Amino acid sequence: VLLGGGPAGSARMAPKDSMKARARISSPAPPKPQASVKAEAKDSGADTSTEWLGHAVTLVDMLGVVGLVTLCPLMCNVVAFLTNAPQLQRGGEAPLAGLPAAAEAAGGWLALGKEALLFPGTGTWEATYFLLGFNALALLLFVLLPGEKKCGPVTSRGHTPEYTDNAVAHCFVFSAVFILCSNGLGPGYSLGLFDLGVMYDAFPGMVGCLNIFGLLFCAFLYVKGLTYPSCPDSGSSGNGILFDYYWGTDLYPRVFGIDVKQFVNCRFSMTFWQLAGVSFAYRSYTMHGALDPAIVLCTLSQYLYLVKFYIWEIGYMRSIDIIVDRAGFYETWGCLVWVPSVYTLHTRILVRSPATCSFAESFIIFAIGLLGVGLNFWADNQRQIFREMKGKCKIWGRPAASIEAKYNLLNEKTGKKEPRTTQLLASGWWGVARHSQYLFELMAAWSWGFLGAGGFACPNGVFPLFYAFYLTLLLVHRERRDHDKCAAKYGKAWDKYCELVPYRILPLVY
Repeated sequence: VLLGGGPAGSARMAPKDSMKARARISSPAPPKPQASVKAEAKDSGADTSTEWLGHAVTLVDMLGVVGLVTLCPLMCNVVAFLTNAPQLQRGGEAPLAGLPAAAEAAGGWLALGKEALLFPGTGTWEATYFLLGFNALALLLFVLLPGEKKCGPVTSRGHTPEYTDNAVAHCFVFSAVFILCSNGLGPGYSLGLFDLGVMYDAFPGMVGCLNIFGLLFCAFLYVKGLTYPSCPDSGSSGNGILFDYYWGTDLYPRVFGIDVKQFVNCRFSMTFWQLAGVSFAYRSYTMHGALDPAIVLCTLSQYLYLVKFYIWEIGYMRSIDIIVDRAGFYETWGCLVWVPSVYTLHTRILVRSPATCSFAESFIIFAIGLLGVGLNFWADNQRQIFREMKGKCKIWGRPAASIEAKYNLLNEKTGKKEPRTTQLLASGWWGVARHSQYLFELMAAWSWGFLGAGGFACPNGVFPLFYAFYLTLLLVHRERRDHDKCAAKYGKAWDKYCELVPYRILPLVY
């Protein structure tokens, strides 16, 4: 995600509040819905590009960039060490129970810390071969599977990104090929080309490979955006090499015709997350000789969540993560390394540390998460239908209520501002809170965390809750970014909308 409505994580390390991308979405003027309230946005003269050009980056901003670029790759190494290092734990122990003994054996905590930072190294041949095959299959399906051509919002410089909508087919075909090529179905039913638990066994090596590749690939994208950009929304921000490396120099880069964001963010990152759970559950079974209900239900919940994501993939490609954030370290490295490392953490912990809670407790936690997945899909679907029907639809049995917002879009080809009109949905879940979908995402994330923790009592400690904590901070920050973007874009219309829908994420609370 995932991701305004998509997997939040989307592999995202949230930048500081002061680091606001000033992108504006261009949309055609739809017919006025039956139940709409007009409010004209003031002409604020706000910049409508995705450029950071001329935007002051403070010392605090730059320190944040240095910290993220330096510490996040090391953090992924440490997370892999804590879940996969053989010296840390034996089967059945709590995730971090072996730390004191490992520190003593290593000659102290500093020595153990050095081992953790260097644990994945530069990867292994097993990990390299697996990742090459994984991405080759994803690329093959990306190119060959048929799908309707759909577009993202027109940028301020007149570029219209185009995508092939074949994500659902990718999801199920990739899963089927992955299972059939492994040994997961047993002799006679699968090809046995690799062990289904390989994504757990080779995980540290994969983190090492992805880290090295991710850092180098972002450097490639940085140079490409400055020399051979794929769209006019490109170039330096004017804030130095490091910031441009972090933020990116091209909004919609393509390599040999392949859209980098769609392939990396969706077809690699989300597919890795989806199938990692299957691989981890299989390794748990072979390791302990029995099925752990917690890891099975956690895997199933995440798999269904990501099926929902693929159904909604085009919606994600029209979200703030894609139309605002350029393809730099922040977004692209995050999807290549942060998502595989952090988004699979709670499931990975359960391989060595099975849950001790009852099946009933596991199922209750699973049901809460599944409810979040379903409500998240419901909210996204309401918005999607509203957009496709140009507001002429019913939500919860009533004509969709909306606020008509006018704004000015700068056409950088002519240098003139052009008036546009859009509708702000204020019905259904979008009338309950401005970002109800974030609440539903958090329901799912916390359920996965508590399953990884072994139940509500957290016998596996709070370490499995790391993703849920991270996602909570990310989505609260993202809501603030979206609020600032919309307030600058729609002016009084946004004020009117906030009066009509006063709650940001959690009704009656926030």
